[in-house]
Amino acid sequence: AKFRPREEVYYISVNSKFKPKSPNFINIESYFKFDTIYSGLGIDRIAGCYTVENGIVIDAGSAITVDVMVLNTHQGGFIMPGIWSHLKMFKEISPALDIVFNSQIDLECLPQKTADAISFGIVSPIVLAIEHFSKGKKIYFTGGDGSFLAKFFDDAVYDKDLVFRGMKKVLKERGIE
Repeated sequence: AKFRPREEVYYISVNSKFKPKSPNFINIESYFKFDTIYSGLGIDRIAGCYTVENGIVIDAGSAITVDVMVLNTHQGGFIMPGIWSHLKMFKEISPALDIVFNSQIDLECLPQKTADAISFGIVSPIVLAIEHFSKGKKIYFTGGDGSFLAKFFDDAVYDKDLVFRGMKKVLKERGIE
């Protein structure tokens, strides 16, 4: 049996193949008025940034997106592979590099075994790139690895619902709730 909602279902999607058949599904992408000159910024990133006036917004999943917000204006951002994407890449390079990720890695100590070296090599560049652009700004993490990465920063918060709060905010602005 197909899911047939009786109420309206508001959504955003970065998957261009996702085309709901029900008229009750309402894509709210066009509801967002977002100040940026970034070309091709995904609606997931826009929604994540939508509630942040000043700070760094990081969505850490299969890919890690980093976006800088100043006075409700998107300054730009970048994308890098997520932790698990890195692990998959190492596994494809060599079976010897198919390791269990060390989530307790200490970035202050040089690793002394391959598993730690890979974990360090994944996490350290991510942390350094975020530090480079944060410079005292509050850092907002979301996504599957967001709570893990937030631990490396003093001025960080993890909000698993950040994207949904952006969606909720835009719906409230439109008088829909």
